[in-house]
Amino acid sequence: MRLDELYSRIKDLRSCDKKPIDLVVLDSNPPDIGLLRYDNRKISTGTNDVIFACVKGERVDGCQFAEEAVRSGAVALLCSSRLPFDVPQILSDDVRSDMSLAESILMGRPSEKLKMIGVTGTNGKTTTAYITRSIMRASGLKTGMIGTIVYDDARSEIWADRTTPEGPDIQDMLANMVNNGAECCVMEASSHGLDQGRLAGIKFDGVGFSNLTPEHLEYHRDMDGYFTAKRRLFTHHVNPDWAGAANEDDEYGRLLLSEFQGRLRPFSTSQETASKSGCYLASDLDVTALGMSFKITYPDGGSHRIASPLIGSYNASNILEAVAIADSLGTPRGAIHLGVSNCPQIPGRLERYSLGNGVRVFVDYAHSSDGMEKVLSTLSPLTDGNLTVLWGAGGDRTPVKRPIVGGIMAKYADYAIITTDNPRSESPEDIARDVEQGVITSGVGIRYDIVLDRKEAIYRALDNAREGDTVVVAGKGPERWIDYGTRVAPFSDSETVLDWT
Repeated sequence: MRLDELYSRIKDLRSCDKKPIDLVVLDSNPPDIGLLRYDNRKISTGTNDVIFACVKGERVDGCQFAEEAVRSGAVALLCSSRLPFDVPQILSDDVRSDMSLAESILMGRPSEKLKMIGVTGTNGKTTTAYITRSIMRASGLKTGMIGTIVYDDARSEIWADRTTPEGPDIQDMLANMVNNGAECCVMEASSHGLDQGRLAGIKFDGVGFSNLTPEHLEYHRDMDGYFTAKRRLFTHHVNPDWAGAANEDDEYGRLLLSEFQGRLRPFSTSQETASKSGCYLASDLDVTALGMSFKITYPDGGSHRIASPLIGSYNASNILEAVAIADSLGTPRGAIHLGVSNCPQIPGRLERYSLGNGVRVFVDYAHSSDGMEKVLSTLSPLTDGNLTVLWGAGGDRTPVKRPIVGGIMAKYADYAIITTDNPRSESPEDIARDVEQGVITSGVGIRYDIVLDRKEAIYRALDNAREGDTVVVAGKGPERWIDYGTRVAPFSDSETVLDWT
């Protein structure tokens, strides 16, 4: 595709709230563009059809690598201001969004060839995405997924490195899905991804919202900023005939339901708050340590008792969200029920392990106050013996939540171990002391230890457990590393539990 044509098509696709985009062409024969790269190291020497996107990251500006990119063979640049290199340049006030649009165009607009389903919210995105994928597959659609745990191209899965990848990478994944015969894609939409324009060029047919609790405030500044980012899924990334669901049990969900009446359908696990007509309602919940069942009532009055290997009322809410999204898209209800029942355990989401000595271990991603409250309030009444919880806060992330989670641990657990998560640039000991303050000021007086070595902490929790006890290893879920800022060390909670056994 000629550069001037690519420029013209980007311009046509841009959101109306952006400033004009400019094209600087140095001669009358614009080069052909076949590839886009935003990492100069991925430009093969000798190529002659690459446009290099000078995207600004958290630490470095891609403009610093433009010269090397041109030297390696880039024949054009996508950049925020004119650079002193003898190649054509597209000048953009939003390089990150425009590079996603460019890759979408170069890949043949793959999202338009798929039924696109997007879910957002603080907690529950991953579980809802897995359930929705299971439902879509049960309906006969070959389905891929992009999310926190894995990237699934409808043929194979690889471990994910972030919830919402950079825009060009998303477009490449979608193109792979199309090439693999996929008909549907389920995607988690993070607040960072939405705010930074990584989803540019994608319109969803079905969308869902779970909840909003304090998280990522070091980036969004406050809850209003956080909600504004999430709201973009419903304002900037939906097709004209879109449909979806939002949680009526959440105040931000109610805001969306009010704003997008006729598009978003409410779902609720509470008889008291399910006041809106047309609500998907869960009732008569029966929970054990091995799964749960409950009655789903549909907006048209139809009902079905459904079983799931997942546990907890909050997972009933996640199931309802997936059911409501699928139902709003016209998915047969028989396939919906089958997909919910057949959804397997989700890595790092109350992932169960039995030690063979009567002790149950759950590995969970709970890293916020809301997530921890939900996990511990679910497991506490299902525990015959003592409840042990192990958790550590991440560094450089919402420090205000640390003592709050410490207090929640004290509220529900009999024994707490404060350990290391991803300290990044902060001192693990300082982070642990912040969490400890919440345990102390709770006034509960539970037994607790600070064990900064996470492997040692897990082993101590398991060594002390007895028949009838429950051990919760929380915070990292399926993550396979610990980020120490200057280095990243391989580590898996699940593998550590299995190694102990």
